[in-house]
Amino acid sequence: MGMPPLGDQELELLRFITEHSPITVREAYENYGKDRGLARTTILTMMERLRNKGYLTRSEGKGANEYSACLTRSALMRGVVRGFVKETLGGTLSPFVAYIAEEASVSPQELEELKRLVEELESREEEN
Repeated sequence: MGMPPLGDQELELLRFITEHSPITVREAYENYGKDRGLARTTILTMMERLRNKGYLTRSEGKGANEYSACLTRSALMRGVVRGFVKETLGGTLSPFVAYIAEEASVSPQELEELKRLVEELESREEEN
């Protein structure tokens, strides 16, 4: 069973927290929420919602609770992509691959990574 789904705003905040954790509500508000016009209480509510969904942990810090991400940024993004492919694309990768081939701007490093992944898939197929 996967993690509970995230709203767009939750995902953006969680991405920020994964790069800056451990972090307090005040720090998240000052460095993320303030510029986006979000109230401190909104940040707190979202962070608690993310904690209840299992994406964050909370511990006592020096004078304030600190929140830490349960997943690395890489693991979080894999989960988001998995959910997108499963829910939005009906489990098929073809539209995603077509987008990459036709519209996406792919750096040389990303192209090499894609080639490596295709080779990995091919070697798995050969083993089965």
